[in-house]
Amino acid sequence: MTHYLIVPGLGNSGLEHWQTYFEESGPQFHRIQQEEWDAPACADWIQKIEESVQQFDPKEVVLIGHSLGCTAIAHWAKRFGKVVKGALLVAPSDIENPVYTFPATGFSPIPLERISFPTLVVASTDDPWVSFERAAFFASSWGSAFVSLGAAGHINVASGHGAWEEGLELLKRLG
Repeated sequence: MTHYLIVPGLGNSGLEHWQTYFEESGPQFHRIQQEEWDAPACADWIQKIEESVQQFDPKEVVLIGHSLGCTAIAHWAKRFGKVVKGALLVAPSDIENPVYTFPATGFSPIPLERISFPTLVVASTDDPWVSFERAAFFASSWGSAFVSLGAAGHINVASGHGAWEEGLELLKRLG
């Protein structure tokens, strides 16, 4: 059975966020809980990802990242070199952009190495936290398939992405 490990971004994902909707959609979905959601340290976040992946057969794990969670997954892949079934990377924040002023440490520079398992980057043309061009660059660097949702904001609750059925359909591409 595939186990889906949800990796929220800065501040965690609230009750109406699509990641919470995914989590509540079945027992095989598990949210990775971080000690610090608002001023995260990359080393801590990727250690939590590693500990969570170790609970299952990695070949049966799909990671589901949003925003800064995508960057954490890229760092985890580089640091630990594990091969999982895949990763859905939605609205990867560009922490290297000056607009990103949140207190997050160790996430920059963003890894640009090819990720050793199948990945799908989903992006928007009007995301305030990553330009469409930069999201496409990340996808290309990571060896990811790339999907544009058009003008969909940060693909979160504020942009109307709560019970995101299209996201669950995209997830099926990975297992």
